[in-house]
Amino acid sequence: MLNFRPIKIGGFMQIGVPKETWPGEVRAAMVPANASKLINQGFSVAVQSGLGSASGYSDAEYAEAGATVSDDRASLLAGSDIVMAVRKPDAADVSSLKKGALYVSFLDPFNEKPLVESVAAQGATAISMEMVPRSTRAQKMDALSSQANLAGYVTVIQASFHLPKIMPMMMTPSGTISPARVFVIGAGVAGLQAIATAKRLGARVEAFDTRPVVAEQVQSLGAKFVEIDLGDTGQTDQGYAKELTPEQVEMQREGQKAIISQSDVVITTAQLFGRPAPQIVGRDMVESMKPGSVIIDMAVETGGNVEGSVMNEVVEINGVKVVGQGNLPGEVARNASDMYSNNLLNLVMEFWDSEAKTLNLDPEDEIIAACVITRDGAVVNETIKNIYSGG
Repeated sequence: MLNFRPIKIGGFMQIGVPKETWPGEVRAAMVPANASKLINQGFSVAVQSGLGSASGYSDAEYAEAGATVSDDRASLLAGSDIVMAVRKPDAADVSSLKKGALYVSFLDPFNEKPLVESVAAQGATAISMEMVPRSTRAQKMDALSSQANLAGYVTVIQASFHLPKIMPMMMTPSGTISPARVFVIGAGVAGLQAIATAKRLGARVEAFDTRPVVAEQVQSLGAKFVEIDLGDTGQTDQGYAKELTPEQVEMQREGQKAIISQSDVVITTAQLFGRPAPQIVGRDMVESMKPGSVIIDMAVETGGNVEGSVMNEVVEINGVKVVGQGNLPGEVARNASDMYSNNLLNLVMEFWDSEAKTLNLDPEDEIIAACVITRDGAVVNETIKNIYSGG
């Protein structure tokens, strides 16, 4: 068991926020309004110049909020007690962290063993935002959900852009236009937002999920829930879909074929936490769609749900556009930065004692136990430790 050792700094605790260097990443981990809130709570905040430029926030706005704006990335990292980022750090960033610092970002710990172990060796405490539990108390810190919500919206906007017809039914003197048919595969946070957005645009929407428990949510949004009997499926205790057997995947594919062939738009959102996405739309299904139809593969970053989809490309297969753009929340970078920054602010404030100037990362706390990956020079998260050891 870990000893409880709160991170405590005399006087001010500095939060450092570097500019994202991941190719194509336009989100910022801190927005000026939240920098101001943290400063009012007793923190000092330092941000790298250009942090918010891609999401519409200037250096001047951060300075007006009370933050220090720095051009020296390495010094910013080395001088910070807490480092906040969107993407995982590279080797240079890890080596710049001071011992005992807290690093918070999406870390992909299931697939980044060398990186996680290097953070541990550096003596830093790492929080992985993917690992924040889906509980009532942790909702305000759930960055996976906040970003997936926006991604679901973006998928429909992308589909409407690429589709050579309008979404709603329209009755005109020139004739009646039938509504576009949209089929959403996966009714998690992203899928439900895609359903809601497509309905707002006037489309006829159908949806499928391996978890029958979400049927009521789909129907409450005005969509038809497609029933395909896959046998025992269900969901994990965190609300994620359980991985299907190869036989169940084939049953799902067969059950979806007829619906896909009649759809103008197919949006796939099926992802497995920490594992490659399942391929659920084969090339034969793509080719069965009418020319001009559109498929949005939201899972392309983790392998893709659609055979033939390519990361950050629009591929045309038999007249059907297969859109495989990554980082969908980045398409609405302003809102994505606001929401992610709010998640980080809520995480810090949940454990901050403003009088004692102490961040109480109690290892017995259910949220801390779930999302802290490294501490005191070791990988401490039980789930990740078991994966790394082959358990």
